[in-house]
Amino acid sequence: MSRIGKLPVSLPQGVSVSVDNNVVKVKGPKGELCQKVDPDMEVSVEGGVLTVKRPTDQPRHRAMHGLYRALIHNMVVGVSEGFQTSQELVGVGYRVEAAGQLLKFSLGYSHDIYLQLPDEVTAEVPQVKKGANPILILKSSDKQLLGMVAAKIRSLRKPEPYKGKGIKFTGEVLRRKAGKTAAAK
Repeated sequence: MSRIGKLPVSLPQGVSVSVDNNVVKVKGPKGELCQKVDPDMEVSVEGGVLTVKRPTDQPRHRAMHGLYRALIHNMVVGVSEGFQTSQELVGVGYRVEAAGQLLKFSLGYSHDIYLQLPDEVTAEVPQVKKGANPILILKSSDKQLLGMVAAKIRSLRKPEPYKGKGIKFTGEVLRRKAGKTAAAK
């Protein structure tokens, strides 16, 4: 049996789950999320605990068992606590400004880059002391959407391997390369 799929999902206080026509809807204080589940999987809610069961031991069913349990668990955590990711802009003159759902990036190009965030994602740019790298914090109840937005922002200026300039996740360790060496005599 799947080690992830067989784990029950405990529902915290204030979170309700409804299953209707293979669609799982999770409501909580931070919002509402829904996920379509494969018709072969059986999702049941009993006494504040959600379980996902599979019909057979076929490789396809085993793969979906853990997948759907993980997706539902992420939905429960998202509507109760929410998810957050932070990114750091490393480079001289690299800046970000947040005005509602619109982000304005200055990343060393000849022009500024504007990015419209989805309604489910919120952004904040805390003030940092002079000389420190700007930080962008993204928050959402939808983990998948948050990851896609963070990946899109990172793709605007990926960190380069020589000086490490670019947009990176806070705490991310980059593989650095040695630069050119002096010519041998």
